[in-house]
Amino acid sequence: MKYSKSISSIRPMIIADIESVFGIEKVNSPSAWSLKQFSESLQCINVLTVNDAVIGFVSVLEAAGQAELQNISIHPDFHGLGYGELLLRDAIETLSSDTKQLYLEVRVSNFSAIRLYKKLGFKDVGNRKDYYATEFGREDAILMSLGVIS
Repeated sequence: MKYSKSISSIRPMIIADIESVFGIEKVNSPSAWSLKQFSESLQCINVLTVNDAVIGFVSVLEAAGQAELQNISIHPDFHGLGYGELLLRDAIETLSSDTKQLYLEVRVSNFSAIRLYKKLGFKDVGNRKDYYATEFGREDAILMSLGVIS
């Protein structure tokens, strides 16, 4: 990893972070969450800051012994520096002790995310045909799962 632990921190998102998080989402995702979705998900989102500036976020929803990685995104200026891995590792490590499985969907074309998920132990468990909207039509999703040891 290339990040500097001395200048980065992960903390729960607060209302003041929503505009920054929304901006990161808009530049990275063709089907970005809305401001309302971020506001309604405040309690399950953590942000990653570098020098007090929000550069990424992760949203994980836990229920009934399972969790879903709903969204993870890093500002393009910080891609390839290990911040996505740092954020995802923290999300996994801070899951509640009764959570046994973490699931996610990822675009089949998102090679860097798929590589990261596999590096952290996620396994392919299925596909969802035409799951994501794109500017040219639809794109499949790969379903992935990670067994969590508490």
